[in-house]
Amino acid sequence: MADNTIQANFPLYEARALVRDLMTPDPRVYWVDFLFHIVLGWAAFATALHVPWLSIWQILSYWVAVFAFYRAVIFIHELAHLERGTFRLFRLVWNLICGIPLMVPSFTYDSVHYDHHKPAIYGTSEDGEYFPFATRHPAGLAGYVLLSLILPLLLVIRFLLLTPISYLISPLRRVVWERASSLTINSAYIRRKNAVRNDHDWRVQELATFLFAAIIVASVILGKLSWQVLILWYAVAIAIFMLNSLRTLAAHAYRHEGDHSLTLVEQYLDSVNVPGNFLTVLWAPVGLRYHATHHLFMSMPYHNLGKAHRRLVQKLGDNKLILQTSRNGLWSALKQIWQEAAAVTANKKQHRGKI
Repeated sequence: MADNTIQANFPLYEARALVRDLMTPDPRVYWVDFLFHIVLGWAAFATALHVPWLSIWQILSYWVAVFAFYRAVIFIHELAHLERGTFRLFRLVWNLICGIPLMVPSFTYDSVHYDHHKPAIYGTSEDGEYFPFATRHPAGLAGYVLLSLILPLLLVIRFLLLTPISYLISPLRRVVWERASSLTINSAYIRRKNAVRNDHDWRVQELATFLFAAIIVASVILGKLSWQVLILWYAVAIAIFMLNSLRTLAAHAYRHEGDHSLTLVEQYLDSVNVPGNFLTVLWAPVGLRYHATHHLFMSMPYHNLGKAHRRLVQKLGDNKLILQTSRNGLWSALKQIWQEAAAVTANKKQHRGKI
């Protein structure tokens, strides 16, 4: 279907009218949800440290910590979207008990993700959160997931080593900001000099993350903390990044080569909804299973996305474009992008064979 036809046939104005009452975030939901899961995560982490190593209780505690921390961490996505100047206390508390200890302070996503939603940037080389996986060799999908195994180490290097060194070497300071201060999937992404929307105190966040890491490592070296703290932290971080990498691959169709900008409707059609079931909430928490709906209404709070999705399906479901973004589950979404990438790779090989 041609782009103009898609625009004409998509009920954008009707969709906006249906969800107009769902755009206001409820602070109570944010606080209760986040605090419950971050406390659960730290409690499970502490339990995993104090029960016998590799016992069933440690394994259970480990996975509770992984999923609880994962949900708590994903609130960084909400922080990237909340209106400027709002939820300041929530942002501070999130950084102190979640973002900084897990070495993903909110500035690493601030502005970077907001730009991802801009029609002029989405899917282009300036978009740090997009890569056309579906048009590349499928091995790239596996490589992206396996990168999770070293990401925690890269974060340690970034904050524990590069932070102090970069203040001593001015040229390195710029490189660290441009290439090592953003949570992205596009390795070519270069962060703009003033790419900050809310976290103007990002240097304080950076320093606090360095100090936290330095204190923990020093405590382990001096025998004040067990080395198992570092092992468990790394194991939890790997699992979180692994889950998030799978979720990220299921969030978009990743077919866009960046040769032109996409409209809001085209962003929606290049994104994915996985309504799923209670298990979906584990791997796509804080509303991210409704990623296509989120791209249609990026300022909508996560706790209303499910309601918005159901309204669109019920009221506008006879329009095939509304349902085009839905997948049955994580496996369905991953299988589709893998098959598309494999088909493109096969076609390229066939074309080269004919030359």
